[in-house]
Amino acid sequence: MISAPYPQDEGERLQLLERSGLLGDEHDTFLDALAITMARTFRVPTALVSLIDADRQFFKAFVGLAVRETPRACSFCAHVLWWPQPLIVLDATQDPRFNDNPLVLGSPQIRFYAGVPVFLRGICLGTLCIIDTRPRRQFHEHELRCLKGAATAVEERLMQMIRLQATA
Repeated sequence: MISAPYPQDEGERLQLLERSGLLGDEHDTFLDALAITMARTFRVPTALVSLIDADRQFFKAFVGLAVRETPRACSFCAHVLWWPQPLIVLDATQDPRFNDNPLVLGSPQIRFYAGVPVFLRGICLGTLCIIDTRPRRQFHEHELRCLKGAATAVEERLMQMIRLQATA
């Protein structure tokens, strides 16, 4: 397993994440609904809004997983932080970065992963991603545009949540 390197702005990124107050356990109905919509739209069992802190990836919204977080070291999403561009893995068992990853070898048996960065104030804090237990042969440009558009909605909602916390 190849763990993602830390991005150059890691210190600033972690400070912003901590100050944002977004790592709390409260559910957000909009983000939860968006995760469900992404899972259904892409016909996958799992969709996540993940925020990556120093040691873990925390799922701000999720469908299809029984856990709220996983270690950062085995996170597919952490690879998006390092190079904040979409990451498409058609078959994780064939990708040397992930083929021996515990999330591939064991539960949830990731085969397909598509994640796009989620930014706050120009800094990547996490991803919106979809995951399947079956590999894919392709991921079309129109599918990527859909996922990117949904990530923009996630960014806008996170900013709203921060504003609401500031006025509370």
